[in-house]
Amino acid sequence: MKRLFQKCMKNRRIASFSAAVLSLILMLTGAVQYYTHALPDHLYTKQDTPASVSALLPVTVSHAEPALPHTGEAELRLFGMIPLKTVPLTTFAQSDVWLGGEPFGIRMLMAGAMVVSLSDLPSTAGICCPAAEAGIETGDVIYAVNGERIAGNADLQRIVASSAGKPVRVTFRRAGTELTVAVQPVWNPAASRWQIGLWVRDSTAGIGTVTYYTQSATGAVQFAGLGHAVCDADTGGMLPLASGDVLRVSVSEVIPGSAGVPGELRGTFDTAHSIGTLLANTPSGIFGTMDALPDGTRRIPIGFRQDIRRGAAVICTTLHGTVPRTYDVEIEEIRGNDPALRNMVIRVTDKELLREAGGIVQGMSGSPIIQNGKLIGAVTHVFVKDPTRGYGIFVENMYAQTAALADAKSPAAAAMMPAAGDTAK
Repeated sequence: MKRLFQKCMKNRRIASFSAAVLSLILMLTGAVQYYTHALPDHLYTKQDTPASVSALLPVTVSHAEPALPHTGEAELRLFGMIPLKTVPLTTFAQSDVWLGGEPFGIRMLMAGAMVVSLSDLPSTAGICCPAAEAGIETGDVIYAVNGERIAGNADLQRIVASSAGKPVRVTFRRAGTELTVAVQPVWNPAASRWQIGLWVRDSTAGIGTVTYYTQSATGAVQFAGLGHAVCDADTGGMLPLASGDVLRVSVSEVIPGSAGVPGELRGTFDTAHSIGTLLANTPSGIFGTMDALPDGTRRIPIGFRQDIRRGAAVICTTLHGTVPRTYDVEIEEIRGNDPALRNMVIRVTDKELLREAGGIVQGMSGSPIIQNGKLIGAVTHVFVKDPTRGYGIFVENMYAQTAALADAKSPAAAAMMPAAGDTAK
């Protein structure tokens, strides 16, 4: 009987041990699956600073030290042993910038002409809209007709009007693909010219907020703003930049937002004097050069994704005139791997900002987000149904674009290279 009891107890211990091992394996499997999804798909760090990630369980980052600036690879391991995934690691030579928050205006000429509408035309040939019949769609960007590059709507109309009714070859880009179609013009007696049924846009203007400035070794000042692309109001497509100016803006009025009705900043543009040049319109913001740093601008270190925490933060924006100030917000959600670069959800908690603007309004795009003394991102979009909340982009995504422009081989891009240890001029 005693032996039987001992055998039962041994079997129980074995069963308990097996259950514990199985539970541990299941927990580790779950942790691996969770962290593989939750950890960032791209890490950023600066020279002489070990790359790290924030996680409940210890996750180590191992990588080779690359040339600067450079994107290499880093391996993420749970407890330093269990491989999770390998991700790109971008290392910068320096990561201090000059804080923005000032409003700025843009006057932008597009590279080509974006189709914003298709219209029927009177025709005896039975063709309602020649462009639509040929397969052209809204959002397409036309940049050549009959092999001739066009700068905008005037060039497009001139070539079609001189076609004498012969088909024209229209070359355009759609979702990164180049296409060419033959379009048959029709005579519009009301306009007394040949037409193909297109409404296009070749320029735009607007207001935004500077996120940060950098300064090259030669003293050239660069800026990053908006945190998202300049897009067409009708099609939502990103506008291809040919050239553009930066204009001085003074905020003169705030139209408060409410549920379903976005508010906006309204300002006075100084259209007579350009204060800078636009260089790039990208999904992570608009970039260019400025004539000078604003007075009183201060340096601030960049905080990468691994530095960001849910909780209190501030945004720096301008509601009156040209001088920014800070307002309290709460970081509610961190969405690091969002393909649309909506990396954070923020909520305005500042009573003054809520009273004056109702929360986030149009024109605040690019307003710096600061947490624990570091620039961590920029405001990008407002929730239409709840103007107290909105999205933000990680500043590392914008700074990576600054570095990419600096890496380019053009003189304009070379001026974008930030230099460590510069002081304001």
